[in-house]
Amino acid sequence: MVEPATAITPEPDAKPTSGRRAESQEEVAEAAGDDRKSRNLGILGRTPPFTLRQRRVFTIATTAGFFDQYDRALLSLALKQIQAGLKIAESHLGTMLSVIRLGYVLSLLLTPLADVFGRRRLLLYTVVGYTAFTALSAIAPGEKTFVVFQVLARAFAGAEAAVAVVILAEEVDAAHRGWAIGLLGGISGAGYGLAAIVFAFVNVIPFGWRGLYAIALVPLVLIIPLRRALPESARFEKEQSEGSKPSKVWEPLVQLYSAYPKRLMMMLSVMFLASMGGNAAGIMFPKFLQEAHGWSPGNVSSLFLFGGALSVMGSIAAGRLSDRFGRRVMGATFFFLAPLMTIWMYTAPGFSIVPVWILEVFFDIAGSTIMNAYSAEMFPTSYRSTAGSALVVAGTTGGAIGLFLEGVLFSLTGSHARSIRYLTVFWLIAPAIMWFFPETSGRELEEISPEAARPATV
Repeated sequence: MVEPATAITPEPDAKPTSGRRAESQEEVAEAAGDDRKSRNLGILGRTPPFTLRQRRVFTIATTAGFFDQYDRALLSLALKQIQAGLKIAESHLGTMLSVIRLGYVLSLLLTPLADVFGRRRLLLYTVVGYTAFTALSAIAPGEKTFVVFQVLARAFAGAEAAVAVVILAEEVDAAHRGWAIGLLGGISGAGYGLAAIVFAFVNVIPFGWRGLYAIALVPLVLIIPLRRALPESARFEKEQSEGSKPSKVWEPLVQLYSAYPKRLMMMLSVMFLASMGGNAAGIMFPKFLQEAHGWSPGNVSSLFLFGGALSVMGSIAAGRLSDRFGRRVMGATFFFLAPLMTIWMYTAPGFSIVPVWILEVFFDIAGSTIMNAYSAEMFPTSYRSTAGSALVVAGTTGGAIGLFLEGVLFSLTGSHARSIRYLTVFWLIAPAIMWFFPETSGRELEEISPEAARPATV
């Protein structure tokens, strides 16, 4: 199937907007009396020059992302403790993690609601959903119940992550879109740091790993002020006023798979392969440190707190560099380096593993950040949220298959490290596909992905 005649495919050699141009725009805005301001966030650098409205959207999106990342981090950090507490067999780990990951597939049933009813409403509802089911995981009596709660938490978390990127991409200026999405990822990643801090006390905190999951109830306190402060996306409101937004829940899914099939297949393939090759490496790493290198939970926590603080800068670097040098070149570069670091990480002796892990996470996060930007840029407003969820589903499916294959390879090799190294072959294919992506940096969303004519049957 070819792309519709109404679609305008960006030229591969389109030149991205430079960092200097972005600075000049801020100066012009200030001279004109605009309310744009760039705020200093310490080690995370400065924010783009946001208007008050853009700053409000950014703050709420990053707050939701922060606690989402905390929830996601717990399963990896406390895997050994969860395994012992729920008496999960070693041979079941890969399958259990695969099933939990598949919860993100259910987000594809939720995100079309953002294209029909609005980004604001769904973002708030998904925060409630993933928070509630993560907290319920704390009282799971056994492996099956724990898996059910985690699957449902992942469904809401995947939808929340997709909608947060979309609403931010639709609100910020084209010159700073990569910067803003990268900063969203960087600040959200700090939630992993919070998880690392509390994990250090897993052996003394009441109820151990269950107590860590109970902390997930905190975001519910923020729902009331979030509901009042978060504006609806201006682009969605425009479509709504013009009567061009989808009216039925299934319309965004139909349009997504029929209007830009080439873009969709390339994007999904990259995320699928990268996740299949790299997901097991990230999830199994804390367990690998404790068993293969004899690290204590406190040592693991310190690494994820301090080393992770450096590695999450990959998100911010990806945003700034992709605005300046282009999404395609930087994305392919990061996704080429990440699997090489993974191979090294699972062979490095002693404490030399620390800098290698930091680099691996840096490149992995950087590549994923650029893919998140692409998912919000390559498709029109009427199904942009659905496209973001499709990216999550592709990553989830690839990750789940990767974890299943890791379990199979472990039964053959008897080594998690060796199995994970074999899987990186799939990851190395992803950057080759990215070379065929359109360049989106510095261009308005309507120019990159104009609305295609809707099928007559919809």
